[in-house]
Amino acid sequence: MSVNTMEKNIDLKVSKLAQNIIGSEIIKLAAEVNEKMKQGEKVYNFTIGDFNPKIFPIPAELKAAIISAYEDDQTNYPAADGMLELRQSVSKLLKERGALDYKIDEIVIAGGARPVIYAIFKALVDEGDIVVFPVPSWNNNHYTYLNNAKAVLIQTTPENKFMPTAADLQPHISTANLIALCSPLNPTGTTFRKKDLEEICDMILAENQKRLREDSKPLYLMYDQIYWALTFGETEHHNPVTLRPEMKNYTVFVDGISKSLAATGVRVGWSMGPKKIIEKMKSILTHVGAWAPKAEQVATAAYLNDLTSYDTFLAEIKTKINDRLVGVYAGFQSLKAEGFKVDAIAPEAAIYLTVQFALHGQAKADGTVLTTTQDITKYILDEAKVALVPFYAFGASEDSSWYRLSVGTCKVEEIEAVIESLRSALKKLK
Repeated sequence: MSVNTMEKNIDLKVSKLAQNIIGSEIIKLAAEVNEKMKQGEKVYNFTIGDFNPKIFPIPAELKAAIISAYEDDQTNYPAADGMLELRQSVSKLLKERGALDYKIDEIVIAGGARPVIYAIFKALVDEGDIVVFPVPSWNNNHYTYLNNAKAVLIQTTPENKFMPTAADLQPHISTANLIALCSPLNPTGTTFRKKDLEEICDMILAENQKRLREDSKPLYLMYDQIYWALTFGETEHHNPVTLRPEMKNYTVFVDGISKSLAATGVRVGWSMGPKKIIEKMKSILTHVGAWAPKAEQVATAAYLNDLTSYDTFLAEIKTKINDRLVGVYAGFQSLKAEGFKVDAIAPEAAIYLTVQFALHGQAKADGTVLTTTQDITKYILDEAKVALVPFYAFGASEDSSWYRLSVGTCKVEEIEAVIESLRSALKKLK
């Protein structure tokens, strides 16, 4: 028997977790889009929640500081909980711009938001615990699976901008171990109203008062605010701890520079929360080795010490993002006014626009009916050359007609062409 034959006959067994894990639907869709582009097709790609660095470069001062840190040979291991100077500058940023008071031993640095979320789950969630989160939302299902926990999905509605309310969460509050929330929300670009978040906090606090009397494990809140600096117009970002200071005992934040500084590849994120939980997260991250590179930490610390430069950059990037969001939103409203079955929710924050293609049941020119959301997604991609992510990729129902549109790689001068391409494709439907 040849070696090749032997290899074909070997059944390489893997763990149950690895056997059943599901890859990212977004990355899968993006790969299909990239393949089309490699074949020479013109595609307007609004799928990935990332920035084109040629359109949205990181701050020049941060870039220079990173280069300087490498030239200074800052290439050995960083401190396990993050470089002291970075935790100090993060503490300053949070206090002066985020209305949050966290000491350096209540902050841990990691290689972006993903390891932070992983560590939060590992620190707070036991096998079989119940994790409650709204959908659509980003990747909570995968982190719940990685922890062998039980997911409770809360289907949200466009009437409330796809944000959950206390009434939505209430039926599951007594059995939940972790509630995972995000605002501004990926994938919608919408935010919590103050009243709604206050009601959720009050509900969590009341539940924890009961659990204190019973001496049982608290109900924790993971609050992902990675997009908090990117709000537009009159939109105001709210967080649980500022609204209800008692929530500091039960809230663990997800934060970092990935989105606010267009620095997704720089990989500097952080979490802040109760000291005991942060210490446990530090230990978990140590064993995973999920530190942010030392040079990037040193550079980020230096950059964040000058909040004037930070403010200037934020003002510039917010203008650039908002111009794109408003431009696409206006285009969708014009299509809607023309009678096409599309819609969009006015932009509030982040780099996302929530758009709708209510095309189920319509037929293409050849008579083929668009029966499923997958059919619609494919039609918009093939006919309009516009690539979007359907909300079912974020846990929403498979027949949802809503989509995430990300403008991080969008050129302003192409928006008119995008809308015209959609108009042409929609006109062909019956």
